[in-house]
Amino acid sequence: MKILFATHRFYPQIGGLETVSLILAEQFAAAGHEVRLVTHAPADAATDDSRFAYPVFRRPGALKMLGLLRWCDVYFQNNISVRTLWPLLGVRRPWVPAHHTWLTRVDGSVGWQDRLKKFLLHHGTPIAVSHEVAQSLEVPGTVVIGNPYKTDLFRELPEVPRTRDLIFLARLVSDKGGDLLLDALADLKAHGFLPALTVVGDGPELPNLRRQVEALGLTRQVEFTGLLQGEELVRTINRHRVMVVPSRTPEPFGVVALEGIACGCVVVGSEGGGLSDAIGKCGLTFPNHDKQALAGAISRVLVDPLLYDALRAEAPAHLRRHEPSRVAEAYVRVFEKALGRGKDEGRRMKAEG
Repeated sequence: MKILFATHRFYPQIGGLETVSLILAEQFAAAGHEVRLVTHAPADAATDDSRFAYPVFRRPGALKMLGLLRWCDVYFQNNISVRTLWPLLGVRRPWVPAHHTWLTRVDGSVGWQDRLKKFLLHHGTPIAVSHEVAQSLEVPGTVVIGNPYKTDLFRELPEVPRTRDLIFLARLVSDKGGDLLLDALADLKAHGFLPALTVVGDGPELPNLRRQVEALGLTRQVEFTGLLQGEELVRTINRHRVMVVPSRTPEPFGVVALEGIACGCVVVGSEGGGLSDAIGKCGLTFPNHDKQALAGAISRVLVDPLLYDALRAEAPAHLRRHEPSRVAEAYVRVFEKALGRGKDEGRRMKAEG
């Protein structure tokens, strides 16, 4: 199959969508499909696109886009973008858009761009990364396929002892709920329970979180590591029993939960949005913003060994569903379905003509 893969964000940019795009493109190519990737992400001085097993076209012009669309069997957009959708007006191809987030503005409002995208989705075969995202699209037949994670990196390290209780890994912004977690720790401390917490990450909320730790008297319990990556990050996660993902706003999915589970952690996370899909049966969820419920969930998994072991036992089956090869196979099945529909429509139009 010839797959034209469009993603607004891509290497050398770093982030969740960029990682998923890399994984999917690599898996499609490894499975024998022809892939050509289109992105608006600019290259930097160190960028070497020859490392990929498929050609990468950065910010292609109109004629190039039309030519690429004529070449492909299926047009796949990893997050819908009107900027690279217009060529379908001139060249008809099956269109599969995948949705990794909500169709809203940054402030949560719904703009005309979002309404246009929702209207256009009825002419494609959409994929959503979680059941909540699928429901928000309001398009019947949307296929739910959870995100993959980097299985070659995130894994259990038996030689690393689990000497600490809680880990919070995020970009330190208010939406990620670091302050909520610290408030929950203060509640637990008031009841004589003092779990240790490691905060991994950086961001504009770091100074506020440090001040909050001081004000709540949690300095002996909380360690800030700053930003960690690669093997250092994996070893750090492996030192912990529980990963906490206390997001205030609904997450579309939450790959960080998969990374924690793959490193042997039980996850306690917010139930709103798609995070519960990412956690599965490998942890506990609590209502967003509810610090008392968060404190209760943390206490339960840390003091009840039978519950902790039962949640950990769910990890292998849950992680298998998010292995890169399996996720890519699920995408290809949607592509094949869209391609079949496209051929049927073409035959119908030919017969009517």
